[in-house]
Formats: sequence, structure tokens, C-alpha cells
Amino acid sequence: YIDAFTQWMTRNPEYYDVVVTPNMFGDIATDLGAVLQGGMGMAASANIGDNQAFFEPVHGSAPKYAGLNKVNPIASINSIQMMLDWLGRKHGNDDLLMISSLIDQSVADHLKDGRLLTYDLGGDAGCSHVGESVAARLGEKLSQL
Repeated sequence: YIDAFTQWMTRNPEYYDVVVTPNMFGDIATDLGAVLQGGMGMAASANIGDNQAFFEPVHGSAPKYAGLNKVNPIASINSIQMMLDWLGRKHGNDDLLMISSLIDQSVADHLKDGRLLTYDLGGDAGCSHVGESVAARLGEKLSQL
């Protein structure tokens, strides 16, 4: 089934919203999804149950880049955005939903700007530069509330 699913996912990724799979097939599908959306450094993920959830970037660790300030932090930032969205919906907390939306907008604004991109997106910016840019955009949005 995973081979047929990945074929359809490649052809029509916009068709899918939530996909429930066993762990091994989920790993295969999320790696493909990461490539379709710009690379492993862009892919946030969530494991959501009835009462608990776990949020993390799809990419795992990159030991060869440890201490080099090189990797893309957007997957981590987007995982936090997804967590705040889930918590806001679970607890009916409009403030968390708003902050989640502002994080999403801040990441989108950063990417649209196109200046501070990490190596995986064709740039040479460091992880901290991207994180600081997204944080500054978020801070600007929060200060206007």
C-alpha cells in the first residue's frame, strides 16, 4: 500500500490532510512529504493521540552539522507552531491559536523575503540567522496587538 500511496502523494500532495499509518510507513511518507515541501529542514510533524500529542521536526538529528550553525530551524519552529495550534484547539484557548497563526505568518514572511536562507534552500545563512529573523518578525507582529 505504501508504494501506491507515495505515487498518489507525489502526483497530488494537496489532496491529503491527515494520513494515519503504522510507524514504518509513516516514516517513508513523511520523508517524501518533506521533499515535496522543500526539504527535510522544512518538515514539521506531529504524533497525535486522543489525549496527548508529540511534536518534532521530521529530520531527526544531523550530527555532521553539530556546532556548525548550519541547519535549517524552520522544521523546529513549525513543529512548535503545530503544537500551539493543537493545544489551542484542545483547550479552547484563542490566545494560543492566535500565536500559532502569527508564527506561521512569520515563517511565511521570512521565506517570501528570500534573503536569509540556509544551505538546503540555496542560501548560506546560519541556523541562528534564520531563527533570529523569524523571531524578529514574530516580535513585530506581537507588538502590534
